[in-house]
Amino acid sequence: MSKITKRQKANSEQVDRTKFYSPEEAIALAKKTANTKFNGSIEVHIRLGIDPKKTDQSVRGSITLPNGTGKTKKIAAFVTETNEKAAKEAGASIVGGEELIKSIKESEKTDFEVAVAEPAMMAKMASIAKILGQRGLMPNPKNGTVTTDIAGAIKEISAGKVNFKNDDSGNIHQIIGKANFEEPKLIENLKTFIDALNGSKPSTVKKQFVMTITVNSSMGPGIKVKM
Repeated sequence: MSKITKRQKANSEQVDRTKFYSPEEAIALAKKTANTKFNGSIEVHIRLGIDPKKTDQSVRGSITLPNGTGKTKKIAAFVTETNEKAAKEAGASIVGGEELIKSIKESEKTDFEVAVAEPAMMAKMASIAKILGQRGLMPNPKNGTVTTDIAGAIKEISAGKVNFKNDDSGNIHQIIGKANFEEPKLIENLKTFIDALNGSKPSTVKKQFVMTITVNSSMGPGIKVKM
């Protein structure tokens, strides 16, 4: 069991575990407890009232945060030769077609955080679907990562577009900015994300959808939010 540091103890003492804070109070407190030596992130963690074992209750969506996340994502673009130049100019770090697919199949290495693909490449990507799927990297038309407008998709992701989906426990985790963001920008990102999440509620979920919302800084204590 890891030892609690003086910094962690001091941060925890600033948070009332029994209280539900307003978004404004929670963000201010998250920034206050973001006192690591590096510029960490501000995160939101949400417990949903879904049954994650039922596919018709799975939650998936995408949203462009108005102030971005402050994090540069390494993007891979699976494209035909005619679109390679456009993908590179739009900001993709890794661009390729069949050779890229072959390389991933053989090495099982995925040195990127987001993948986008042309519809024409999807059948060819079947051979690496399991590798990408297990790592949450398989392009999907529902979140805009399978599109004929590859350059547009790459630019959106670079500008702050995030894809979200529930994990096996029915929870959602998302970075909403860096600790050095101004409070109003973090609050706006938080509210925009929650609105998008509420809009993705499956029709089969009849009980309360969003159960709990918690924000925290990197390595900081959880702060319960009432919205």
